[in-house]
Amino acid sequence: MPEGHTLHRLARLHHQRLAGGVVRVSSPQGKFAAGAARVDGHLLTRAEAWGKHLLHHYDSGLVVHVHLGLYGKFTESELPMGEPIGQVRMRMLGAPDEQPGFGTDLRGPTACEVLLAPEVSALTDRLGPDPLRRGADRDRAWQRIHRSRRPIGALLMDQQVVAGVGNVYRAELLFRHHVSPYRPGTALSADEWDAMWVDLVALMKVGVRVGKMVVVRPEDDHGEPSYAPDRPRTYVYRRQGAPCRVCGTPVAHAVMQARNLFWCPTCQVD
Repeated sequence: MPEGHTLHRLARLHHQRLAGGVVRVSSPQGKFAAGAARVDGHLLTRAEAWGKHLLHHYDSGLVVHVHLGLYGKFTESELPMGEPIGQVRMRMLGAPDEQPGFGTDLRGPTACEVLLAPEVSALTDRLGPDPLRRGADRDRAWQRIHRSRRPIGALLMDQQVVAGVGNVYRAELLFRHHVSPYRPGTALSADEWDAMWVDLVALMKVGVRVGKMVVVRPEDDHGEPSYAPDRPRTYVYRRQGAPCRVCGTPVAHAVMQARNLFWCPTCQVD
């Protein structure tokens, strides 16, 4: 599932290329036809992200909310766009008099819906602080963490605690701070959380800037390649059984709340 930096990159792209102009919105697949008709031909005022949620704001006061989920993806194109390929839930076309014009197709999202302002507020109120949003309150997350006996590995994936963190950032952040994913939230110190938050903000900002997660420190960026040809190395994510890049201990794997979990039993302590 795309993590927060991906949604912030999309929001930045859509804001730069589409906001400030009238947008034509359609649903070639048909599943979003009624929603598309409500915003078609309106001015897109801004695009923003909150955690794993993308929000397109229109001059009518309506907001299109997109959650990509596991399979959702936007594909971007200059105008004119060809006939839709596959199950396109939403197509957005920018103003044709802009050169070059810009369009985007959305396929396979978990959510693509039109919301009113109170519904947007209800959505964002449910979410924890987003490390990529200006003014995000790390203490709000800390209040939830240090009162909970749930493992920190589960708390970091809870979008009501921190918005935007997924499996990769969870695994790599905990490794970088020598924290076992099984340590209860009550056993994490305030200083540890402060250091983790600052690091998380920095890592996710790099993800927004370069379009991929860069989580391994330069001095450790060696050894076997990444789990995928086009990805930077990771410390533990998807490296079960491989030697830790720091101590050589085989990376462990388990399942926590239906999600794969990776950690080094030597470097990460309870």
